[in-house]
Amino acid sequence: MPRIKNKKRFGIKRDQRKALMASLVRALVINEKIKTTEAKAKELRPLVEKMITRAKTESIHNRRVLASRLSDDIAEKLIKEIAPRYKDRPGGYTRIIKTAPRFEDSARMAIIELV
Repeated sequence: MPRIKNKKRFGIKRDQRKALMASLVRALVINEKIKTTEAKAKELRPLVEKMITRAKTESIHNRRVLASRLSDDIAEKLIKEIAPRYKDRPGGYTRIIKTAPRFEDSARMAIIELV
């Protein structure tokens, strides 16, 4: 069985994990701020930051890569609205704020937002 290196498994299979991360990326790009568990926020951060870095340089290749991973309208928002804000910023586009644990299962919660 292949090993996952430096990634959380979340107790689910690979395709489900990829779908979970894709939906969290979509939600963060649309809302610019989401509340999730701390572990999911930490896994989400590098994915979103790489997509914003790719969106900063507008080219056909970058548009196609983003559109293949996200829907067309979300990729368009990423390129037209979000990426120009970070034109002079070399990285660190997201912020994770730890919040109180969830009441039901005491899971550590966090808010991840675009800076």
